[in-house]
Amino acid sequence: MILEAVILHVKSGLESDFEVAFKKASKIISSMDGYLSHQLHKCIEVSGKYLLLVRWETLESHTVGFRSSAEYQEWKKLLHHFYEPFPTVEHFDEIEM
Repeated sequence: MILEAVILHVKSGLESDFEVAFKKASKIISSMDGYLSHQLHKCIEVSGKYLLLVRWETLESHTVGFRSSAEYQEWKKLLHHFYEPFPTVEHFDEIEM
């Protein structure tokens, strides 16, 4: 399992619109091969800051499968115009304890 972690900075005043658009976009990402789950968290201390966590079966499920799909183009149309600056996406492997 791979965890994708992204800090999203949404342009001031667009938070409500972003959250509505994200609900629509959630249907897109959750339909993808290799998708396991996702969560969106809103920062308490910083207005307009969100944390997106997505669990994928493999790194390629996200970087190849999702990002090269027609569905990703729709995801981009729904969400990418909200971000300033554009987010950095990082992927993490779980450490077994």
